[in-house]
Amino acid sequence: MKKGDVKGRGRKGFFERFSTGVAKATGSSLAFALALGTVLIWALAGPLFGYSEGWQLVINTGTTIVTFLMVFVIQKAQNKESLSVQLKLNELIAATQGASNRLIDSEDLSEEELSILYQHYCTMAEITKRASDLRKSHSVEEAIKETKEKLKVEARKS
Repeated sequence: MKKGDVKGRGRKGFFERFSTGVAKATGSSLAFALALGTVLIWALAGPLFGYSEGWQLVINTGTTIVTFLMVFVIQKAQNKESLSVQLKLNELIAATQGASNRLIDSEDLSEEELSILYQHYCTMAEITKRASDLRKSHSVEEAIKETKEKLKVEARKS
């Protein structure tokens, strides 16, 4: 095994290590203080340069370049974090008895399908709030089964 390798884990590529490090560093209080200090120094230098176009161009160009590059670095780090969270949630769903395994790949559903599921869970939350035992949980399958049974009972009454 090479240095930095952990059993069962692959080596991180340069950009992955770089983007993770930059995202952590730029999200720190020190990074904010440095950015604020830079802007304050630039603003205080305004009278020295007569608030010229060149003076304004320095901050505009600098912030544009930094913003442009940071979009890609932050997106790379965010994609990795998002995938990691999805995998952890998938593991919890797969390991929990009564949980709906259909939700394991919910990130691949369309917005319309996600909206339908969201409304379903909102309805289940309302039903649970009204139930006497608030600790009782409902999976998608349990809710569908209960709904079908209720509809059969109502159909018989009609």
